[in-house]
Amino acid sequence: MGKEFFEAYEISDETFRKMQKKMLEMLLYFKDFCAKHDLMFYLCGGAAIGAIREHGFVPWDDDIDVFMPRADYERFAELWKKYGDKDRYVYCRTNDKVNFHHSCTSLRDPSTTFICSYNQNLDICHGVAFEIAPIDGCPSSKLARRIQLFHAFVYALFNTQRLPNNKGKMFRTMATVLYKLIPSPKVRYKIWKHAEREMSKYSWDECEYVTELIGSVKGMLYKHPKKWFASQKWVDFEGYKVPVMAGYDHYLTRIFGNYMQRPPKDQQHAKHQLEFVDMDHPYTYYKNKKYFPGRKGKFGGAM
Repeated sequence: MGKEFFEAYEISDETFRKMQKKMLEMLLYFKDFCAKHDLMFYLCGGAAIGAIREHGFVPWDDDIDVFMPRADYERFAELWKKYGDKDRYVYCRTNDKVNFHHSCTSLRDPSTTFICSYNQNLDICHGVAFEIAPIDGCPSSKLARRIQLFHAFVYALFNTQRLPNNKGKMFRTMATVLYKLIPSPKVRYKIWKHAEREMSKYSWDECEYVTELIGSVKGMLYKHPKKWFASQKWVDFEGYKVPVMAGYDHYLTRIFGNYMQRPPKDQQHAKHQLEFVDMDHPYTYYKNKKYFPGRKGKFGGAM
């Protein structure tokens, strides 16, 4: 992994592969959990590309992301409280008590250490993460769609509470101004919680199209035929069968272009800006050393 991406921190090939094996372990646990409770999910992003093109991980990919239809995404949250293996994994989703500076849900392995630059000031679980994002119903009305996107932008701003790097200069400037105007964590929580309810209120069953409202601006602006996401296709991934969305080729081509061709060498790097990784020791060993220096983060800190 090149220093130009990780800046002050570089991961050895051995550690990187250990990290991928841990994420595979988490994926298989999640797959079994979803099968047991009748929940639908599919690999997305680099994991989906890896499954189709590489039949496993993209060699430089440092995470696994999955999509779930919104109803299943919310059901998973409730089912985890009752049936999740909480000794093995930590369920992480921003709420009124803690902000993870990340807009989706994650399961994290507390026996490992995976510290990103954007949340190293936080006293949270810094284990290797398995990330879960919802797919929402998309209204047919152009006006309703604009309103949905407005709420999605508001949600992105006030839920993550950190300056975004993947949404453009204008969005970043707007975020800087709004964070200064509304410094209260309680007020920010009320704003993003309302925005989340409004953007996700469109029933999956009643919509012809669906949309991904958590992630990049490019992803937010697309609406996809629901039939692409209405069922799963099972494919090989590191020797196991895992699901992608039935319309994976249409979806991946729309988002990534010619995803079956590897990008140039200078673009073959992981997406997280990492500060520190240790696959052999729990993150708690590094408190006040590698993370949580005992002060609040710049845009919300430990809440």
